[in-house]
Amino acid sequence: MKDWQNLAHTKWECKYHVVIVPKYRKKVLFGKIKRRVGEILRELCRQKGIELLEGHAMNDHIHMCISVPPKYRIAMTIGYLKGKSAIRIHREMSGANKGFSNRHFWSRGYCVSTVGLDEQGVREYIRNQERLDSGEQGLLNLGGAEIL
Repeated sequence: MKDWQNLAHTKWECKYHVVIVPKYRKKVLFGKIKRRVGEILRELCRQKGIELLEGHAMNDHIHMCISVPPKYRIAMTIGYLKGKSAIRIHREMSGANKGFSNRHFWSRGYCVSTVGLDEQGVREYIRNQERLDSGEQGLLNLGGAEIL
């Protein structure tokens, strides 16, 4: 049996593959900003007890494989990560400490899927994003399902 995690009266394994994109899918995630966004997301996950298993930032989107305790809904979790990270990004990059209304960093939507038995395949897919986007590697096989 897999390594299940425990809460007071619960054994659980809730893993998700999440993709979030900046507003208008602008290519803003590079260099110092890319590195800082990764640090912010890791810190926010740690604060809520969410385990960031794998992550990769491209210029216009971020893939993450996260393990979320069942006491948190996935929609609430992503809202928390996007909302708090956007505030911290604006605060650090623009130097403003208040007045964050009508400032957006992330788009409204997101993509999420559960990670079933083929966790290694999903983690490999996240790790190899740059090769997949550049077209070096044609198809990636995820346990019977091929992803371009």
